[in-house]
Amino acid sequence: MTTVRNLRFPDLKRHEQRGSKPRCHLLTHGPDNEVAERLSGLLAPFGKVSASDHWMPRGFENTQECELHRPSPVLDSDLCETLAAWWLPRDQLRDRSPHFDIAATCTIGERPGLLLVEAKAYDMELIREAAGRRLQIKDSRELQSARSASHVTIGRAIDEARAGLATDTGLPFGISRDACYQMSNRFAWSWKLAASGIPVVLVYLGFLGADDMMDKGLPLESHEQWSVLVTSHGGGIVPRECWEHAWHVNGQAIVPLIRTLDVPLAPVQPHS
Repeated sequence: MTTVRNLRFPDLKRHEQRGSKPRCHLLTHGPDNEVAERLSGLLAPFGKVSASDHWMPRGFENTQECELHRPSPVLDSDLCETLAAWWLPRDQLRDRSPHFDIAATCTIGERPGLLLVEAKAYDMELIREAAGRRLQIKDSRELQSARSASHVTIGRAIDEARAGLATDTGLPFGISRDACYQMSNRFAWSWKLAASGIPVVLVYLGFLGADDMMDKGLPLESHEQWSVLVTSHGGGIVPRECWEHAWHVNGQAIVPLIRTLDVPLAPVQPHS
């Protein structure tokens, strides 16, 4: 297997040269029809990505990840404003929101929707995210005040999503700002999109065989291993029975899926 030392991804920072980050860019790199086919494999049989759809990032040509409250090719700007107001304080609407490793427009059923991907390449990359959202106590008083304000609005947004998910699915969701924050916010954003009329497929993607990350944790070796990690991590937060099924919020589908892919690190070939 080619090691990361032999590779150069000049558009990525040094610490981004291995693990899940370059693999997400490799997955979205190449001719549109080939990328669409790869992405379609992630959400099948619930939906499809076509060559005319939009995705972020776009290989190594545009490495920007998607923040759903910022205008982008994958979401209507008016809805972005609604999402910003839901997640952030009024005077902080330009602040950061969760980044999705891959986001793509797609068709879910017969409706335009979104594919959202959270990707990992080794066990600790997921396990270490069991904590809640933390406030930085060393910040200046002004920055602490801003962070505290967003802490409140984010907590309120996730609480709203938790109640909505529990009501609409009949399942005991426990998503929270204060535990398993990343998985909680992924499901919260998926709920909000569906409540706003956009069906969503949310994929937890494990990249297999990432031996380049052995110094950080255990590489993922099988779909079964990854599936156990994901469902165990979400225990008490995300009901195990929610995975691999389509649920409906405001008549729109939310489909949480667990997927694995083997994407070896390989030199990037330019495409026309």
